[in-house]
Amino acid sequence: MSFLETYCPYFCMILCQLAYGVMNILTKIAMQQGLSHHVFVAYRHLLASAISVPVAYVLERKQRRPLSLLILVKIFFLALVGITIQQNIFFAGLAHTSPTVSGALSSVIPAFTFILAVLLRMEKVRITSAKGRVKILGTLVCVSGALVFTFWKGHLLKGFVRRPLIAIRGSHFDNWEAVNEDWVKGSLVILTSQIIYCAWIVFQGLIFEEYPARLSLNALICCFTSLQSSVEALIFEKNKSSWQLGWNIQLVAVVYTGIAISFLAYNLQAYCINEKGPLFSAIFFPLLLVTTAVSSVILYAERLHLGSAIGAIIIIIGLYFVLWGKTEDDVDKRKKENTYSAKEIQATTQNSTSSNCVNHV
Repeated sequence: MSFLETYCPYFCMILCQLAYGVMNILTKIAMQQGLSHHVFVAYRHLLASAISVPVAYVLERKQRRPLSLLILVKIFFLALVGITIQQNIFFAGLAHTSPTVSGALSSVIPAFTFILAVLLRMEKVRITSAKGRVKILGTLVCVSGALVFTFWKGHLLKGFVRRPLIAIRGSHFDNWEAVNEDWVKGSLVILTSQIIYCAWIVFQGLIFEEYPARLSLNALICCFTSLQSSVEALIFEKNKSSWQLGWNIQLVAVVYTGIAISFLAYNLQAYCINEKGPLFSAIFFPLLLVTTAVSSVILYAERLHLGSAIGAIIIIIGLYFVLWGKTEDDVDKRKKENTYSAKEIQATTQNSTSSNCVNHV
């Protein structure tokens, strides 16, 4: 395998976490400026559908499998539970807390995804082997780092940026604690949405086995989500003014998330799940905590605590442990495949030699 083929999934998942971090901050600002999360989810997936459908049609028109009714039903419910319901729950929780807290709670994704993947036999873990113990240890270290980041403050570190690059009236980014927010309620709601997201990652991997056309699958998910979230928004948002977007941060949030998240990040994540499995994709989510904090520091001149910096280092160490274990698994898998191929070639050669000898006689 080439260098690009080997490390492309790693670069893709890091890029996805950077994109998600910016999304959390933009969405928080947009909702503070009056954007309804019901309308937001509907608009962003309408935009993503308009982009993903023609792209999937052009690029996968020759390799797309016929769709059965059963697969369509599975994709419909995958979109309903994993995106429509999950995102409305997540953004409802984000309205009561901060992007940094939402990023910290995303660190539970590797643990729950790991458990689901093992139960469904999508991920093999042998406690007796060093690789298995390292993957378990790395997952625990990532979660521990997130807890340190969230609950240990320490003294404030020196700011890297003196003035915020983006200033929004009423956003209060200079002091998140000054905002009147129900932290417990928001945290519990976001935690619920993250558990649902874990199931979405795992079951997405199962559907890939039946329908491996990634672009087409993502296009169908976006289309179903557009329909479902539009109906849901019409039920909960009957005020016409909630549907109006001007040339402001609300429009920026919709366009950014529709293109960068629902189209690009979804497809990149689907590629990684298909190539490396659901755990590989999930283990990068603790980085969301780091990217959200870094984005806040650069964009809004937010100052980090000592505990935040130490927690970020712990997260990166835990991520390295799990990725090492996954890399060793891939190496062992390739060795087995090469050994099996070599045996097949040897058997074929022996059969061919025997046939030639018989013909010669």
